[in-house]
Amino acid sequence: MKAERSVDPREVRLRERLQAIRARSEKSNSWRSSTQYLSRLINKSGFVPIRTRLSREDLTFIAGARDEVITFAELGIRLLDLHRPQDAGGITSDPDSPIRRCRACMWRWPCPTFRAIDEAIER
Repeated sequence: MKAERSVDPREVRLRERLQAIRARSEKSNSWRSSTQYLSRLINKSGFVPIRTRLSREDLTFIAGARDEVITFAELGIRLLDLHRPQDAGGITSDPDSPIRRCRACMWRWPCPTFRAIDEAIER
């Protein structure tokens, strides 16, 4: 008989929140191409006087984007604080390049968590 994985309600809540953020983000329009043009329109007061049409999805995304980005940045920093290299000790053939392991998960450095963060940020 196969053992069932117990479901942590915190994991379910976090997964649902992350999926909702992703869904809102994917439904909104990217302003990346518009920002180059708009940055040339900044007036003396430091504002861009524009008129635009925003969809409901755009407004929903914009309403929470700042707080969500701050939260994700804090999460990334906390994960980096946890997943840092430490000397693994032991004997090595190259004393100038000792074997290092992650202090949180003990995988060889760089650990999978650090690599996942690095890959996500470097996109």
